[in-house]
Amino acid sequence: MPVKINTNSGKTIAYLSGEIDHHNAWPLREAIDNELRRLRPGTLRMDFGGVSFMDSSGVGLVMGRYKTLSAYGGRLELMNVPAQIYKVMKLSGIEKIAKIYRKDVNKGEDNQ
Repeated sequence: MPVKINTNSGKTIAYLSGEIDHHNAWPLREAIDNELRRLRPGTLRMDFGGVSFMDSSGVGLVMGRYKTLSAYGGRLELMNVPAQIYKVMKLSGIEKIAKIYRKDVNKGEDNQ
């Protein structure tokens, strides 16, 4: 499965990898939602550092997790977002519902 999930101190981090498209978005949703239902973390961080491609299914993945989290007061953060994926997220308006930290490939630093 292209997601590894760790939880520590009320924060759950989902490390995503590979491609996020209509073929594999559903198993990602299921894995993350199972952890959200079980732990109800205050923060979900979705780490996109290992994601090579994302289409609108990835936007749906993020929006759905936001909806789940906001139902009980949790918040969403998107980490290590590659430049091309950041463009997709920005166009979809995700920055209005989640903190986005881009991965600056040239400097190796996280940016917002």
